[in-house]
Amino acid sequence: MSLSSKPTCRLVRPGNTYAGKQGLNYFEGIAAETVGSTGICMHLLTIPSGGRAKAHLHASHETAIYAISGETHCWFGDQLEEHVIVHEGEMFYIPAGVPHLPANLSDRPATVVIARTDPNEQESVVLLPDLERYVPS
Repeated sequence: MSLSSKPTCRLVRPGNTYAGKQGLNYFEGIAAETVGSTGICMHLLTIPSGGRAKAHLHASHETAIYAISGETHCWFGDQLEEHVIVHEGEMFYIPAGVPHLPANLSDRPATVVIARTDPNEQESVVLLPDLERYVPS
């Protein structure tokens, strides 16, 4: 193994954003694409007031969310029949393969840190447009 291909620590300063398949804009973070990670990704997401993602799941990867500010509603389950509100300072876990749809119904932005066991930014996102009708706009 040459010295140049040896894994090393990397500092990431979230600044650039990208449009996720889910319909929200994410700050670039830790991912295979940015630092060469092989088992994890972590991003910062600010959902604007009234913002809502598309119904989706992550096929083979778990998701952990930490709410930095604001509150986010999340519907989840086979027909998005379950509902939880994630408040500032709380953590939320989404198992692999569980359909979900987050939304910010408050009058201020909600910022969260999202970590997934998928090192790629968007690889495991599976959109579920048929479930959109279960969550009111």
